Amino acid sequence: MESASLVIRPDATIREALMHIDAGGKQFGLIVEEGRLVGVLSDGDVRRGLLRGVGLDDAVTEVLNDHPVTVQPTADQDEVERLKTLHGVRYIPVVDDSGTLIDLIGPDERLAVELSTPVVLMAGGRGSRLYPLTKDIPKPMVPINGIPMIEVILRRLRAQGFRRIHVSVNYLGEMIEEHLGDGSTLGLEIDYLHETSPLGTAGALAQLDGRMTEPFVVMNADLLTDLDLRSMLAFHRRVANGGTVGVREYTFEIPFGVVRLSGESVESLAEKPQHRELVSAGIVVLEPEALSYLVRDEYCDMPTLLMQLMEAGHTVGAFQIHEDWIDIGRPEDLDRAVAVVKRSGS
Repeated sequence: MESASLVIRPDATIREALMHIDAGGKQFGLIVEEGRLVGVLSDGDVRRGLLRGVGLDDAVTEVLNDHPVTVQPTADQDEVERLKTLHGVRYIPVVDDSGTLIDLIGPDERLAVELSTPVVLMAGGRGSRLYPLTKDIPKPMVPINGIPMIEVILRRLRAQGFRRIHVSVNYLGEMIEEHLGDGSTLGLEIDYLHETSPLGTAGALAQLDGRMTEPFVVMNADLLTDLDLRSMLAFHRRVANGGTVGVREYTFEIPFGVVRLSGESVESLAEKPQHRELVSAGIVVLEPEALSYLVRDEYCDMPTLLMQLMEAGHTVGAFQIHEDWIDIGRPEDLDRAVAVVKRSGS
């Protein structure tokens, strides 16, 4: 929502602030100085101030709440709703690390602040498991309900506030570039990392060394997920990792009875047991420093890069993904993605 109409100067009197609050129609105001949120003021704050003897011509700073509930742009929607319920508030200001007011989230509104965080989409693979669909087009251009897969992913990133996108291309990459261009038609800023030969799931990132100034997201361009990436970024920043890898549980069944032995004797029998493992979900958050471990135009996969970080003493965290997640690698996965997009309308 538009927050400018609710802004009150810190040198305003309480009387002036009340007039401003009344005109804003929200029963509260935002005290802002040089762009920074100083506090919030509700009519309840004013009443409590008057009861303790503060006058209407006193400064608004005498009665404001200088420790308001706020969130950062990387907060996820669940956190916003939890804070609203916990503190009994209907509006929550959005501020950055320096306290600068960015936005205000009201009732039935979702956090959709423009983020500076870059996202790298790895779109250079051949998609051999989807052949013959990928015979003449690159895998990210395979349509989902008439829209190229990569565009569906980009639209979802745009809805979460991401704008700066780097796309790594190789196989038939010119088709991706021709379709997306500079991203302006999607409200994005897109540039391209060109692989002259396959460089693995991390190798192309070496081209970004020296260009990244904050944590960034690396994501495969064949993933469809409801994950709010802002929650993963908030986790990464909170734990101060060198890297964070998205993981999810994968269950598989051994299609035979499993026999365990003790010497030559049977110790136990299990009919078609199920096993559960955590697997990489194809989404990683990295610190800019991680790029220094890569060599330009040299093959490197993401597990190797993450292992290098850990061997150098960096912590690599795991962020569990419970949301819907589809790795569109096989025709049946594509069918699932079509159904999901049709159901959600996005």
